[in-house]
Amino acid sequence: MKGLKAYQQVNTQTSITDADPHKLIQLLYNGALERINMAKARMQAKDFEGKGKLIGKAIEIIGGLRSFLDFEKGGELAARLEGLYDYMERTLLEASAKNDMAKLDEVADLLRSIKDGWDGIREEAVGQSAQVG
Repeated sequence: MKGLKAYQQVNTQTSITDADPHKLIQLLYNGALERINMAKARMQAKDFEGKGKLIGKAIEIIGGLRSFLDFEKGGELAARLEGLYDYMERTLLEASAKNDMAKLDEVADLLRSIKDGWDGIREEAVGQSAQVG
């Protein structure tokens, strides 16, 4: 089991090192979704401490996504995303406090929707960063 965990850490670190800015955001979305799914499993197993830690990690990741918002370039979209991220963080706190699986699903669905849009602009985003560099 230790070997698997070490491999996953190296794999994750390699992914981050090799990632362009667009890919980094994708990795954050994936990480948040993964933590929420793991928290659901912990909730079902009545491992409330584990659930709390995983939801805490998901909230940290969403905070990280928030910190990447560029209000100068993103304008209204960035402001709307900030509001949505704030809502997600509050909803995750509520889900943790009330052991509410539906709230976890709601945030996961919101994250998936945003991630799908983000995935859809990959070519455009990578093309712009190539032109700038």
